[in-house]
This record gives sequence, C-alpha cells and structure tokens, in this order.
Amino acid sequence: MTTGPTKQISIKGRTIALAIRRSPRARRMALRVDSSLGGAELILPPRVSESEGLAFAASRGAWLLDKLDQLPPRTPFCNGAVIPVQGDDIVIRHAPGTTRTARFEDGALIVGGGDNHLARRVRDWLKREARRTITPLAWEKAGIIGRKPDRISIRDQRSRWGSCSRTGGLSFNWRLILAPPPVLDYVVAHEAAHLREMNHSAAFWSVVDEMTAHAKTGKQWLKTNGARLHAYG
Repeated sequence: MTTGPTKQISIKGRTIALAIRRSPRARRMALRVDSSLGGAELILPPRVSESEGLAFAASRGAWLLDKLDQLPPRTPFCNGAVIPVQGDDIVIRHAPGTTRTARFEDGALIVGGGDNHLARRVRDWLKREARRTITPLAWEKAGIIGRKPDRISIRDQRSRWGSCSRTGGLSFNWRLILAPPPVLDYVVAHEAAHLREMNHSAAFWSVVDEMTAHAKTGKQWLKTNGARLHAYG
C-alpha cells in the first residue's frame, strides 16, 4: 500500500484530515476513521482517481462525522498531561533547565530541554520503554513453543498492534506500552504464536492460550479501548 497526500476536506463546516492511500489489492474504495490522525483514511484501488475518492468521502459525510464524534479526546504530550504506562498513570513534567532527555522519577516523567522538543522526547522515551519491555517478553513467549524470532521491531503502526512476517520477524506497536500489562502480554503471545501457526485457526488459538491467560480479555480490551491509545501524543 502506498501513501499519498493528506487532504483537508470540509463536511458541514468542519475541516477533516483525510489521508489517501492506494492499495494494489483493493477492489473498491473504503473509508475508515483513523484515530491516530483524528481524521480519516481513504483507501483507493489502483485505477480509481483521487477526485472520485474525494467525492466518495463527501458522500459518506454524515457517517464520517458520527464516527469522528465517537473518538476519544486527544491527549497531547505536554507539561501536566497524564499518560498510562503499563497500568500506571504518570504525569509529564517539563523541566527546561535540565538535561535534554526524558527520565522517570518519583511517579513523573521529567522532560528537559525546550518545549518544542517535549512531545518528541516523550515519544522517544515511550518507544524505548516499549522495546525494553516487549523484546525479552517476545523471546520468552517464543521459547515456550521452541521458536526463535528472526528479529523484533518496535514500530509506529496506525492499524496494527503487531505482526509476524513469513521469515519470523516480529513487529509491535510502541503504543502497547500505554496498555495494561495483560493486554500487552496477549499481543506479544498472539504474534509469537504465528511463529508456529501462520494463520488464525483453532490450532493457532490453542498456541496463544498456551502462552497467555489473557487472550480473551486482551482482545476485547483492544476492541473497546484501542482507539484511546492512538489519542495520546
């Protein structure tokens, strides 16, 4: 899938960010709300023009506005913001006169340097925490079934919490560090299980259950609350 421009469209007086993507596998146009953008994503088949896609998005205006109104409010990474990290709420404290890094101290994330770099430093810290937490857990889960990941990557994915490649590479969304520990445990087990079963058969889910006790609750939590994780930052 290739990424095109992000357009600003107006529906009933509201300006909405619309990311346009082309998919060689798409057979028809599709429109979905993108909580990471606070807007929408328009998926176009190869031979559909951008103007046709924009007309399609406009025709679904009422539906789109309703879905956008259901999104959780955004929480920017700024001084005083409270963010969940592995089940605990921590507050972001800007300390401009200190070292230009982010560090966890006494229940707060202390972020030094200029205000214009604060959000990026918070995001970088969360990504490091995700890598530090997920990497050993993924190796542990894979070891349960006698497998070894080819590699483990932490990414900023819009529509996936994790994935497993045909070569055994595991990828995880850094925003999982914002979810409760049982939810993160489930996602890591889910992707590690694909090292044995590259499908979603009954055998696959049996492997998942072998690795974690949180499959059912973790899956339901993400379905209900996943959009909230994309509302941070």
